[in-house]
Amino acid sequence: MQNNIAIIPARIGSKRIKKKNIKLFNSRPIIEWTFKILKSSKLFNKIILTSDNSGILNLGKKLGFDILIKRPKYLADNFTGTEEVIKHSIGIIEQKQKINNVCCVYPCNPFIQIKDLKTAINKLKKKKNFYIFPVTNYSHPIERAYFLKNKNEIKYLNSSFADTRTQDLIEKFYDTGQFYFASRNTWLNLKNAKKFGIKIPNWRVIDIDNQSDWEKAELMYKFFKRYKVLKLI
Repeated sequence: MQNNIAIIPARIGSKRIKKKNIKLFNSRPIIEWTFKILKSSKLFNKIILTSDNSGILNLGKKLGFDILIKRPKYLADNFTGTEEVIKHSIGIIEQKQKINNVCCVYPCNPFIQIKDLKTAINKLKKKKNFYIFPVTNYSHPIERAYFLKNKNEIKYLNSSFADTRTQDLIEKFYDTGQFYFASRNTWLNLKNAKKFGIKIPNWRVIDIDNQSDWEKAELMYKFFKRYKVLKLI
């Protein structure tokens, strides 16, 4: 049986939303919702929390994380990438146990669906060297984007598409920022990895970057929960 682990990287620093990773989201720390989804999925042998902050690690202990990793300061600044953090965690964990596959899950993801995680695992069985993550489509062709100059004067970012019909433009997708699934070996050699996208509808995707996003996400959660639009914890 393969050893699948999930790693949640959760540093304390956040410029746009203070203490974002442990901020209360519908009365609970947002990281708790994400952890509960992973726990209830029963897809992972271990769920790991890596953080530079003792308060976050103490919360992780109360929530029931299997392994807590105190991240060094050089891996906790605004310029450190996810890849470096996951590699560090793999090195720590492998001192005691073997790892086959690793799923990195960002802490602010209360809308993750277990069925998407299962899809990723099934794809990984067939595409062992792939880096798999959810993607969703832009609701409007990005070629037709505007920017605003002084006094809100409208200008096209690329005027060559000004007269192109939207139906003639290829559909574009972007990373939802929910989770990233790959084998242990792929994580350690990520530059050479092939990427595979799991398409999910954009109505259930929100990237929480500022207070407005946060408030919108809370309203979405309440709506989805009340009307059972999604399977939520």
